[in-house]
Amino acid sequence: MAYWIDLTTVSDNRGVLTVIDKVLPFDIKRVYYIYNVNSPRGGHRHIRTIQALICIKGHCEVFAHDGSTKQTFFLNNPSKCLLIEPKDWHTMDSFSEDAVLLVISSDHYDRKDYIDAPYPD
Repeated sequence: MAYWIDLTTVSDNRGVLTVIDKVLPFDIKRVYYIYNVNSPRGGHRHIRTIQALICIKGHCEVFAHDGSTKQTFFLNNPSKCLLIEPKDWHTMDSFSEDAVLLVISSDHYDRKDYIDAPYPD
């Protein structure tokens, strides 16, 4: 099931620095970000790809279902990373107008890695 990772964050009079270093359970193969969203995103799971989601600005919700457990996560802190496992059918929704969702992926894009059908209820 999807789970949180706390990212190392340092704050001083110059500002805030958040680091992603040796905390992800995979080598990074792909990075992208989602913004100006006006409808739900996602709606799939993967065969092998693991994804780390960080809402670096604003907020959004991520719904995850691993076949037995359903959970909704509220992303609104750039020092919190949500790890989505391959088995997690997920959607991203309820984006604030200023939201920017950063996604770090364990694999390069491959359409054959996607499973579009949700788990049965």
